[in-house]
Amino acid sequence: MSTADAASGGAMLVLADLAKRHALASRPLFSGLAFAVAAGEIVALVGESGVGKSTLLNCIAGLETADSGSICIGPQAIDIVRLDESARAALRARHIGFVFQAFHILPTLTVAQNIAVPLLLCGAPASTHGARTQALLERVGMAGFASRWPASLSGGELQRVAIARALVHQPALILADEPTGNLDPRTANEVLALLLERVREQRASALLVTHSQQVARCCDRILTLTPDGLA
Repeated sequence: MSTADAASGGAMLVLADLAKRHALASRPLFSGLAFAVAAGEIVALVGESGVGKSTLLNCIAGLETADSGSICIGPQAIDIVRLDESARAALRARHIGFVFQAFHILPTLTVAQNIAVPLLLCGAPASTHGARTQALLERVGMAGFASRWPASLSGGELQRVAIARALVHQPALILADEPTGNLDPRTANEVLALLLERVREQRASALLVTHSQQVARCCDRILTLTPDGLA
């Protein structure tokens, strides 16, 4: 899908001429990047270490700032590059779910409280938090874990919580950075199947950074990031 087609076809993510220079590098980390992720599409982003996959994901989420180009997100195609920090945070809260490689589950909150964080950030009515959190816990196979503390969970359970947290506010776009990278093969397969199933169930769009060809083959399309751009 070209960026022009995507702009007129309801894509949830459209990048155009995107560039980012690493502070310590003599050349751009990436430049001239242009691609789109259609509504309901799951795309894998692969490539060698150091080519900027995680940085690109952070730029899309507004956690880092691209040097030039545009990143249009959501049904209204809002360019996150042009927003200030406050507006970026608001856009993330409404339209983006992020699954981190290192889970980033808050140790001082229970499982249910961790999952509810995006609902707090996007201003969902407090009266809806319990039902929505419980529904996601059931969908990820952790119905009895609401009051558990993160320290008592396995890696696979923590990643399930992370997936539930990323989906609870029903974002238009899911970003996942090596979502199975810290898991054993069996747990990785279970977590991947769960993530893809839930993304498709919610008709969200997703971009998954991965080193795993098995993960990539489960997606609808594969993009390869190289030092010279997308291949």
